[in-house]
Amino acid sequence: MVAFHPEQRAVPPDLFRFSRPVTAVPQTYKIPVSVLVVIYTAARQVLLLERADHPGYWQSVTGSCDPGETPLQTAIREVAEETGLDATQYRLSDWQHQYEFEIFTEWRHRYAPGVTRNTEHVFGLELPAMETVRLAPREHLNYCWLPVEEAKQKVFSWTNAAALEKLIQPG
Repeated sequence: MVAFHPEQRAVPPDLFRFSRPVTAVPQTYKIPVSVLVVIYTAARQVLLLERADHPGYWQSVTGSCDPGETPLQTAIREVAEETGLDATQYRLSDWQHQYEFEIFTEWRHRYAPGVTRNTEHVFGLELPAMETVRLAPREHLNYCWLPVEEAKQKVFSWTNAAALEKLIQPG
């Protein structure tokens, strides 16, 4: 048994050999609620971002809600993180539409065990003109502005294509 005086500052080196690994830290899982923010101009030019983890996969701004965050707050945060734009300075609107989809198998480890579906809230952010954006390099490799019809063909997710269709034919 190792004994030491309570006021002694140094911990005997072999005391840690009996310690258990730190497993008490709770796993933080993503919440299966997210946003999709279509950024576009009045001329229907749409901003698309190329994913860093999947080159060739293009999308609008997306992201999961953080604990205690509303979808609107998430939309504002994700636009800032992924583009450097302040969504509060433009016309941000909740399209009052949501999609439910199955989470890709390769990404399910990010969610609590048994979670397989996500609900995505759709927002639109109208800019007066195309802007230069500041990408988050860990998330995106490149960006482009395309006419909405071309953007709809380029995106990899069906929810993104469906949201762009709403921009083409509102209502």
